[in-house]
Amino acid sequence: MATGRVMALDVGKVRVGVALTDELGYTAQPLLTLWRKTRGEDFRSLLRLIRKHEVVEIVVGNPLHMSGDVSPWAAKVHEFADELRKRSALPVQLWDERLSSVAAHEILNEAEYGQRDRKYVIDQVAAVVILRGWMDAKEQAAARTKPE
Repeated sequence: MATGRVMALDVGKVRVGVALTDELGYTAQPLLTLWRKTRGEDFRSLLRLIRKHEVVEIVVGNPLHMSGDVSPWAAKVHEFADELRKRSALPVQLWDERLSSVAAHEILNEAEYGQRDRKYVIDQVAAVVILRGWMDAKEQAAARTKPE
């Protein structure tokens, strides 16, 4: 993996969960929840985070229907990812995020995290789930292509 961090985004209508890898690309950690304001402000905030954390690639959760069809929200997220690709000049990958919110709730349940405060962290945890899935898939692909 290139030096620098990979950022994952769980893009919602009200909030964007943000997670990052460590610099070596071994772990995924929650960073913050961005409360959406305007499209311009959202992108300015994300671009500041990208610069600050020396991000080299971005993974955006792709909210497909369970059938795999593109949902209306997924179409908007695709536009968001395209604009982020243009504004950041970085590679932006879409990653299937089906069941990431379910997994995030399970993680918070296991940690006995209170219901009242979940809206402040659920999107971050979902972004970690998205990033971890993407990282695992990259590892598996690399393992399949290694000569024995």
